[in-house]
Amino acid sequence: MKIYTKTGDKGTTALFGGTRVKKYNLRIESYGTVDELNSYIGLIKDQEISSYIKESLLKVQNDLFTLGAMLATPPEKETLKSGKERLNIPKIDSDSILFLENEIDKMDALLPQMTHFILPGGHQSVSFCHIARCVCRRAERLSVELNDQENIQNDIIKYLNRLSDFLFVLARMLSKELLVEEIKWIPKKNS
Repeated sequence: MKIYTKTGDKGTTALFGGTRVKKYNLRIESYGTVDELNSYIGLIKDQEISSYIKESLLKVQNDLFTLGAMLATPPEKETLKSGKERLNIPKIDSDSILFLENEIDKMDALLPQMTHFILPGGHQSVSFCHIARCVCRRAERLSVELNDQENIQNDIIKYLNRLSDFLFVLARMLSKELLVEEIKWIPKKNS
């Protein structure tokens, strides 16, 4: 497979199915942000963390590739002329979302109850989780906006929403495992 094709040299790119759009198209922004998120997940996975968390993150990375492919397929190109689905891979669905919810619940059961908002930081691995969480929220916002313009599968938005929660709880879990104190956000009172 050749890396450079020169087909994007004039500022357009092809969606799955062949439709060419500007590189700033909202659909491109959406799945491009998912790709950025996937890179940050890889960065978290490369930290000195438990093999169980690494396995969970690898599943998330695979799910994000699928989600990106779903976003890269415009509704009018989802089905081939033969009636078969163009994107012939397992999709993000309720089971994908349930996986995240189960992982959140497992971690949350091991963590102290939250009484305040928590400031990001304390350890590089924790900070990477918070950066990924913020990128995930941006991907979610872009996907919601895209959905307002042309329908996307609702499980995409649900998955991104749940993934940002997963990343927040993962940051807390890593703080616990790395023996890092969580810094509570306590606003100073005006004098």
